[in-house]
Amino acid sequence: MAAAFCLLISANVCARDGIGETNGSRSPFNLSGYAEAYYGVDFNDLDSNRKPSFFVSYTKNDKVSVNLGFVKGSYVTNNTRINLALAAGSYVRANYAAEPEILKHIYEANIGIKLGGRSNLWVDLGVFPSHIGFESAIGKDNWTLTRGIGADNTPYFETGAKIGYTSNNEKWFFSALILNGWQHIKPVPGNSIPAFGTQVTYKPSPRIILNSSTFIGSDKPDSNRQMRYFHNFYGSLKLNDELAAMVGFDIGFEQKSKESSAMNMWFNPEAMLRYTPTAKIALAFRVEYYDDRHGVMIPSGTPGGFKTWGFSTNFDYKLTNNILWRVEARTLRSKDKVFTRDDGSAADSMLFVTTSLAVNF
Repeated sequence: MAAAFCLLISANVCARDGIGETNGSRSPFNLSGYAEAYYGVDFNDLDSNRKPSFFVSYTKNDKVSVNLGFVKGSYVTNNTRINLALAAGSYVRANYAAEPEILKHIYEANIGIKLGGRSNLWVDLGVFPSHIGFESAIGKDNWTLTRGIGADNTPYFETGAKIGYTSNNEKWFFSALILNGWQHIKPVPGNSIPAFGTQVTYKPSPRIILNSSTFIGSDKPDSNRQMRYFHNFYGSLKLNDELAAMVGFDIGFEQKSKESSAMNMWFNPEAMLRYTPTAKIALAFRVEYYDDRHGVMIPSGTPGGFKTWGFSTNFDYKLTNNILWRVEARTLRSKDKVFTRDDGSAADSMLFVTTSLAVNF
């Protein structure tokens, strides 16, 4: 894997020098990178430098850190695409904690082959970004600095195989997936069944995107199998050149036990509004609610479970085309005292401010 990565880098350097070009055509090799440093303060008087465990992005408190940094090599032709990206940062340490050491830094490792000459039908194999949700691990691609509770508790990456088709007018995208499970590179030990997923995206106009994604599978060994059924929907609307809105709704069900057909349910509505008065400035506002009363995704140990509202406001300033500075104020308020301080006391709310600087090339 390391040798392949070095080959991609070497080929890209040659292409930049003109060595990799043929008859003036652009080289199929490309090298890119991204890094985002951040500093956040939680006003709940945390003594440690770690935010609550249901966060997997921007997890450090009162400490300058790198959330995500990666270098990516790509090879793309009309019929083939190969991606390999190696990553590090606090997001990687939190989100890949269950993976073996040798796999902890694989951000992407996939190969895709186009089926048929004119048909835009592809098969991809390997580790690739999740088909669920509208927020990714790459900060600059999201409207807000931090990720929503729903995004941090659904897959950011997946491992398996997917087949995807884009219509000729690019209004429709259909995909079906066979996966190792709910965000795993190495399959769950003792789990013999694959997980399955689907995705349908519809773009009726350049200003509107509608998406539906599903997941069916088990995240536990066969001896304690509990089937999980999950659906994500989101829609984005560009109202004009300056104002855009995003709404999303997640709902999931999981068996209470292997012997029972009864289900535990959780759900998560979310809405965002983004205002870009100039090419350099953007403001965003988010409201979210996460209801996991049975503790499927976020165990709280409280009578009412995790029922939490979130509100945030975000300011972006693009210093250059490749450098983005951001600051965000965010508060979470729960029905029960689900936020634990390091002194052992509990609170029903938390307030934190985060700033970041993202660089890409």
